[in-house]
Amino acid sequence: MLEIIKYNKKLQQILKIDINDYKEYSEKFSSIEIEIIPYQNKKGRFISINKIEEAKYYHIYFNGNKLNEIQGINLTKNEKVNKINIVIDHQIISFNQLFSNCNCIESICFKKFYRNNINDMSYMFDGCSSLKEINFSNFNTDNVTDMSYMFWGCSTLVKLNLSNFNTNKVIDMSLMFDGCSTLKELNISNFIINDVKLITCFLDALII
Repeated sequence: MLEIIKYNKKLQQILKIDINDYKEYSEKFSSIEIEIIPYQNKKGRFISINKIEEAKYYHIYFNGNKLNEIQGINLTKNEKVNKINIVIDHQIISFNQLFSNCNCIESICFKKFYRNNINDMSYMFDGCSSLKEINFSNFNTDNVTDMSYMFWGCSTLVKLNLSNFNTNKVIDMSLMFDGCSTLKELNISNFIINDVKLITCFLDALII
C-alpha cells in the first residue's frame, strides 16, 4: 500500500497524506513482515498475541499464500506447513513476548522492518527451545528501551549476529541471553551500553 501511495499524487491528496519524506512515513506507518520456518512435525504455538483486541493487527498466512489469511496461532502435527508469513500493522508498538514459548519454530527471518516505533522487545523469543536461526539483517531497534530476557531459554541457538542493533536507548538488558546454553558465536560489536550493566546480559549463558 505504501508503494502505491508513494507514486500516486492523486491518492495522496484524497487521503490527505504528505509523503514527500517517504523514509519518515515508512518509519511510522509501514508493516513489518516476518517469515517463520516451523520445526518439522512439531505442533504448538508459533506466535503469542497477548491482547485479543490486538489480533486484528496481525495477518498470518501459511506457505506464502497471501490470498488466504489464517485465523489462529497454533500448528497441529497434521498441518503441512513449510513456512508461515506474518504481517504486523503499525498500530503494534510492543514486541514483548511476541514469540514467547513458541517451541515449534526452527527459523525466523525479518523480511521487512522499516518502522522505528517498536519500544519493547523483552521476552521476545523466550522459551523458543527449538529455534536454530534468526535473521536480523532487516531489523529496527532504534527506539527500543527494554531487551530484558529477549533470548531467554533459546537453548538451541548456536550463533547470533546482532551487529545492526541500535541499543542507544536501551536501559534494560537484564538476563538477555540467559539460558542460551549452546550459543558459541555472538556479534554485539555495535552495542552502546551507556546506562546498561552489560554483565547481567550474560548470566548463565555460558558465552563470556
